[in-house]
Amino acid sequence: MRLAARAVVTTVALGAGLGCVAIRATAPPLPPIPRPPAPEFASSSATASLALPFSEAARVGDLIFVSGQIGNLPGTLELAPGGIQAEARQALDNIAAILARNGSSLDRVAKCTVFLLDMADWPALNEIWVGYFPNKPARSALGASGLAKGARVEIECIAAAGD
Repeated sequence: MRLAARAVVTTVALGAGLGCVAIRATAPPLPPIPRPPAPEFASSSATASLALPFSEAARVGDLIFVSGQIGNLPGTLELAPGGIQAEARQALDNIAAILARNGSSLDRVAKCTVFLLDMADWPALNEIWVGYFPNKPARSALGASGLAKGARVEIECIAAAGD
């Protein structure tokens, strides 16, 4: 983008007939930056019945931000039994359901953040992960000193909205 500059020339008179010319360039005002759309918050009736202090997802324009999901069984705060892989599967199933309710899907996920109670569980998580995300969205994984309800994994995602 090229900005056209305007020049303002000012002559300043100094004593003894000497003068000085000052040139000051001014640019035209920039167009206003469009304001992003307001977020729309979404929760299912099952999530709403748990009276949690956050929405399961927020949509801003064409992006859906899914709140961190632990491997709880739908409509409860009870974790899926069976350890890290069972919890990871359930968390990802929960994310898939949230995305479907909000007009998206796992194949439209652009970025995930994974919180692990124990980083030693990373290889076990990866075994499950590839079955859900063959397109390999961007991901960060980090260890946590504790997760809600004693979970071993929590996953949050950002996805593009559906067509």
